[in-house]
Amino acid sequence: MNFSRGLAALILIIFFQNILLADNYLYKDEVINNPKFNADVNKLGAELYEKTGIKIKLVCIKEFKPYKNILEYEKSIIGEFKEPTVLLTFSELDKKVDIYVNDTSLYKYFNREQVLSPAASFAQAFVIAITSSSSFDNFMAHLTNYGGTILPLIGLKTKKFEILGMYSAALYNGYSDIAEQIASAKGVKLSNAAGNTNKNFIFFIKIIFYGIIIFAIIQYIRRKIYKRNHQDEF
Repeated sequence: MNFSRGLAALILIIFFQNILLADNYLYKDEVINNPKFNADVNKLGAELYEKTGIKIKLVCIKEFKPYKNILEYEKSIIGEFKEPTVLLTFSELDKKVDIYVNDTSLYKYFNREQVLSPAASFAQAFVIAITSSSSFDNFMAHLTNYGGTILPLIGLKTKKFEILGMYSAALYNGYSDIAEQIASAKGVKLSNAAGNTNKNFIFFIKIIFYGIIIFAIIQYIRRKIYKRNHQDEF
């Protein structure tokens, strides 16, 4: 009996030691708090680190105060990581997403601007370029920067009870995008990456965006036709 209790205690000690020693790739989560999301991020993060030696830490905070901006917050925690580390940081109330690294050479393994682009497609980038550019250089920068895997999803209008689901989908989508790009650059494959799921999300965003554009064009044409046929009313 004592032997059985001692064995059970030993198993529990080893179990909890493994939990404590396990790396948490969802470094901080003040927003989503979903066990499945946590498990998915940790599984993918662990596989990437095992195969490439690079870690991606996901940070979800409510706001970056008292820091001046999200970059200042990231700089305050990046020193905690000794291995090559990429920080993917989301601040809910500030509506900010950023990527930061503890070694600038890591940027060669993934396209930071593409991941953080507010445009999922070229058409969406063109509209942003037309409406937001202050100069030709700025226009070209907007026009050539698309393929975003986080902001187009976070920017979707959704019901209040669906917000956390939207956050988790967008952040895992971006996390997986970075991981897959790093893995590809290192010549390895990830079994836990989003893969086709990532492409489906982006396709879904494109369908919504093109649908809005087509609807707006149809409404514009209808108004023009109506005014032409009812000129006496204006």
